Amino acid sequence: MHGELLWNEVSAMLARRLLLLYACVSATRAVVPLSTSLGSDLWLLFQNDLDWHTTSEHDSSILLSARTHADAFSGCTKLGEGLAPTNNTFFGSDISKILAYVALETGASGIQKYWVGGASSAHGELCPAVSASGLSTAACASTLPVLCANSAPNKISGQTDLSPTWQVQVNSGALAVTGYVTTRDHLSFRFLGIPYANEPARWTHSSLYTGHPTLSALTFGSPCAQVGGTGAENCLFLNIFTPFLPAQSTPSSKLKPVMFWIHGGAFTGGEGSDAIFDGGNLASRGDVVVVTINYRLGALGFLALDDGVTNGNYGLADQITALQWVHAHIASFGGDPSRVTIFGQSAGAGSVRALLGSPPAFGLFAGAIAQSNLAGFAYAHTYSEYFTIAQEVAVAAGKFVVEVGCGNGTAAEVLACLRALPWQTLQQAPDAPRYVVVDGTFITRDRLSVDGKGPTASNAHVIFGWMAGDGADFAGSFPQTTTTQSASVEGIGIDANLTTTILDSDLFPRPSTGNATLDTFNVTTRVATDGQFICLDQATAHSAATHHVFKTVWTYQFDRSYMGFEPIPGICDPPVTPTHPFGDPSLPYFQCHSGELYFNFGTLGQDSRPFRDEHDLPFEQVTVDAWTAFARAYDPNPGAAFLAARGYAGTAAALREWGLWEDVTSLVPVRALGWPSRGSAWLEQEQCEVLGFPLDFYD
Repeated sequence: MHGELLWNEVSAMLARRLLLLYACVSATRAVVPLSTSLGSDLWLLFQNDLDWHTTSEHDSSILLSARTHADAFSGCTKLGEGLAPTNNTFFGSDISKILAYVALETGASGIQKYWVGGASSAHGELCPAVSASGLSTAACASTLPVLCANSAPNKISGQTDLSPTWQVQVNSGALAVTGYVTTRDHLSFRFLGIPYANEPARWTHSSLYTGHPTLSALTFGSPCAQVGGTGAENCLFLNIFTPFLPAQSTPSSKLKPVMFWIHGGAFTGGEGSDAIFDGGNLASRGDVVVVTINYRLGALGFLALDDGVTNGNYGLADQITALQWVHAHIASFGGDPSRVTIFGQSAGAGSVRALLGSPPAFGLFAGAIAQSNLAGFAYAHTYSEYFTIAQEVAVAAGKFVVEVGCGNGTAAEVLACLRALPWQTLQQAPDAPRYVVVDGTFITRDRLSVDGKGPTASNAHVIFGWMAGDGADFAGSFPQTTTTQSASVEGIGIDANLTTTILDSDLFPRPSTGNATLDTFNVTTRVATDGQFICLDQATAHSAATHHVFKTVWTYQFDRSYMGFEPIPGICDPPVTPTHPFGDPSLPYFQCHSGELYFNFGTLGQDSRPFRDEHDLPFEQVTVDAWTAFARAYDPNPGAAFLAARGYAGTAAALREWGLWEDVTSLVPVRALGWPSRGSAWLEQEQCEVLGFPLDFYD
């Protein structure tokens, strides 16, 4: 009440003075300062509910360290901003949540005041401030932390406003560079296209970047050369989305958890700059640092020859080089190198699985999430069962060198011939290798040693999970009216004898939807999902927990999806109804491979993608909160204090109703993620037995 009375006494003359001050700020917005000149951390705060329809209703601010009001105004001006304004929704519901979270993170009291914009008292002795209780004032000469405005607009990935208005030059004491020129948007500071490695010669391992000392980090670097003829060989870039830029003297205890994303794409395609993987929403809602990377693909990333020189795994080694870069330098970008969680999907999950067993990667991460790793039948087994180099040559590389015209000559001549070819020729050859192999350095055993008999990242906490309909994309072609059930199942890559055993077991009953081809596909999809995803992910988690290979182990199944990988058009979308013009997720549909990614990254709503029902948004919030909670504390259940301070009441209410996600040592080892979510016993155990992938497969 006291603060409100003071505000009512502000005269029109002082209001005009305020407008003059903001005009001064506007005139200096083209300045690109060094963050060190501020003598402060920069902490970008945004109350992100992930609802892109209402983003403009929430204000963004940047927190600076304590200083006098005059120095506060000067500090914000160096950022091209004014002090946080007081005449909008920022001082509605958002401010109390933001300041409650700042108090939780910093230990500040609930009555701590922060400088904000507004008119000073008539004699300039009292200046506007705010606390969790509302607007107030403080003596202008006192030192308080500062809330600067952040008026940078929100843009979808790839369309960031690159005006100098939003740019800031950041020095890194840990790097041999004079500065990164970067930009920010409404959600985070964005460092794009940072080279983490020197451009390697073909089929040599990458090394940490030692190039030009001044870099622009304003735009994404090129994707790696890939099938389809896009990308480039000079492609080893990473992107950082961070809410926090530390001052040189900032203690490590203030640094944020790091989430290190490895994209999928069959080891032949994909890029870290895909708009789905934009890290701004994860960074702002979860208060984490997000890193996305490129790595070499296809033949350029995974060729192995029996020449004693070309030993493969170059793309996997790139991932480790990127992790080494992060371990050495991420503190300068606000990230804690001791709290790195690697996460990836499909081939990215295969990469996570490989890194969990790769000695050079040990110590570079503490958490790991493998989303929809493939294993088991046919094509899928190559992601989890690693060829020897001789096997890879027999399966792919021997054919490959002939296909590209390099099959004759000595080993040295073959390699010289391959080095001379255009990359497009290499990447688009029918048998271009894409396999992780046992090379003796990066991979030393033919599978991840969840039986305790080989090397593993034993200090890691891990999550393994899958989509409820992951196999729909790996079940062969959609059946014709003349396709028999046996022929459809064999189309996965299963022999006739096993197909007969499967269908005679009565464990894969055929539904009766009235659509015969869909009924056939349903059975085949269930077989593919079990035999290429569920069974061996469960066996991996079960064995790892039984043998105490990792610190903690968790599993999940996504029962809700949004779009996904769709090689067979139209199979991954819920039915459209008069009440749900974008599809009704409460009706049966295939939860396809990659269907979790918009929810994981909180990017549902970009490119005007609609929410289909009233649950898409809260489910997205719960998912982001679970993934970032794991990054913070290696437990996918967000802490009650965190949820309360951030005002994430929807997630808190959902967890109270559903119960917590339990690890695999419980009676409900699988978290079924949907609306609602629930715990479940191990899934499809009888079916997995028939398929030859029982729960004790890896024991």
